[in-house]
Amino acid sequence: MKIAVSISRILVGVLFIFSGFIKLNDPIGFSYKLQEYFSPDVLNIPFLEPYALLISVFVVVFEVVLGVFLLIGYKPKFTVWSLLLMIIFFTFLTFYAAYFEKVKDCGCFGDFIKLKPWESFGKDVVLLALIIVLFIGVKYINPVFSKLQTTVLALLGFIVSLWFGYHVLMHLPAIDFRAYAIGKNIKEGMTIPEDAPKPIQEYAWKFNVNGEEKVITTNGSYPSVEGDFISVDTKVIQEGYTPPVVDFSIEGKDEDLTDYFLNEENLIVVVSYSLEKIEQDGAFKLKALQNEARKNNYKIIGLTASGEEAKQRISEAYNIDFEWYLCDEKALKTVVRSNPGIIELDSGTVKQKVHWNDIEDLELPKVERATEPKVLEETIAYFINDEPSTKEEVEVLDKDKIESVNVIKDAVQLKAFNLEKEMVYTGIIQVKLKAE
Repeated sequence: MKIAVSISRILVGVLFIFSGFIKLNDPIGFSYKLQEYFSPDVLNIPFLEPYALLISVFVVVFEVVLGVFLLIGYKPKFTVWSLLLMIIFFTFLTFYAAYFEKVKDCGCFGDFIKLKPWESFGKDVVLLALIIVLFIGVKYINPVFSKLQTTVLALLGFIVSLWFGYHVLMHLPAIDFRAYAIGKNIKEGMTIPEDAPKPIQEYAWKFNVNGEEKVITTNGSYPSVEGDFISVDTKVIQEGYTPPVVDFSIEGKDEDLTDYFLNEENLIVVVSYSLEKIEQDGAFKLKALQNEARKNNYKIIGLTASGEEAKQRISEAYNIDFEWYLCDEKALKTVVRSNPGIIELDSGTVKQKVHWNDIEDLELPKVERATEPKVLEETIAYFINDEPSTKEEVEVLDKDKIESVNVIKDAVQLKAFNLEKEMVYTGIIQVKLKAE
């Protein structure tokens, strides 16, 4: 029994410290996962969502501290009881998420290791078994050092954990495991290889055959059966390849500018998943950042999930005039754990990333920006139903046959179009005809 307790003690202690540290490295990310658990679609306790970050910090600090306590033998009964209660709760949580298919990733190891729901549940069952061994043999858990040394180490573990959690909240995760880490290329992260595994689905076709319901299962093909079709249900048997970067885009008012901006060099991107919740102290720094970036020939834009009214209000309130573009909120929360946060992109590669507290640490040496092509005066591109046309053909169209006319003069949209077509236009007129 003593040997079993010793082995369990080491395994549980190391795993709790490792798991806790990974989450403590990114407590904001873990708080997003808790919000997912608290949502109406999962546990239906939305009143806890505003406290997700506070709960996140408490849980991960407690997890690391319990691991330290167990290894050094500090207060064995308190430690083992706490471990047991915590693992029972986590086991219930992972079982609930897996059985009801509510959450795809438990967040047990943050973004470092992604576990599927049943894998997370299996891990917790093993941990539960090891902790039960500790519970039964708690008398064999003795301090490794003297009483004073053990107390000092326990206190030190708590203080260091608390300090580290505070540090990453006020800056950024010390280790970035996400697809937007410095050195990662967002374009490459969005790419799906040609040989990537495809999802495998099962189709359950329901028919009425001679007054009785009959279900036929196929891999997608329509079954040959004499009867009346009722419905079809699909079930994913095996997930296909998911690229590291999903839901990231840069949307203008009328078009997708993702490729355009991911091909830009020396691009500063201000990220605010919600302008309504932007940190005021961080927003006050954006004017100086904007001036510094432009002075040194960097282009600067903003990315947010907020609407036009919020964009205009923030720009006026903080005296900034760079353009805000639209992106998915969840993607922006993944890009940088700060609101606002700043990244520098160079042809889609993340060169720098900082919390708003560290905007002054951005290195923006003066760069040479490629000379913009000289634009011919009033060179207009004409299109009828997306087909190239001429001014003369557009002018002779019967007005009654025209459904809409779209005139594009926006500089960003024009540049994107000119780069794609290798042309130089000052305007675009798109005519759409009514269906015959």
